[in-house]
Amino acid sequence: MRSVLLAAAILAFAASAEAAPPSTQSPLGFFEGRTVSEGTTKVVMKKPYKTRSQGVGRLEPDGALLLVQQVQEGSEPSKERRWRIRQVAPGRFTGTMSEAVGPITVDKIGERFRFRFRMKGGLAVEQWLTPLAGWKSAKSTLSVKKLGISVASGEALIRRMSN
Repeated sequence: MRSVLLAAAILAFAASAEAAPPSTQSPLGFFEGRTVSEGTTKVVMKKPYKTRSQGVGRLEPDGALLLVQQVQEGSEPSKERRWRIRQVAPGRFTGTMSEAVGPITVDKIGERFRFRFRMKGGLAVEQWLTPLAGWKSAKSTLSVKKLGISVASGEALIRRMSN
């Protein structure tokens, strides 16, 4: 369950092949270089726990974002998570994540980005990414449901450290 929540909270971001700055078009450029995410996850009937991730991303020649993260969830051992996301239409992205079952979809809705994917155990994850200060950072909120019932939620602040 922890992997599900942090996976959503940490990446919830995609990359864009567009030349426009990430502050107005896409979260892909935001994840190019180093990023750090810190947040809290709450699972039903359990104590909230801290999450932290350090990522290194690069845009591939085809415009896709490849993001590799070192993820720390509560007192669990650190692990690696890999994302690959590409733009498929204006405001629409798709990709993969090492812990997701099936594809990840990302849609731009207003100025925010909604990530949706499934995880093992029948978990459905929805995460919203809200750019802050011209994409210098972003707020991530997520919800995890099983059989339509909310089983977990989380919030994180993701900061862009360098290009």
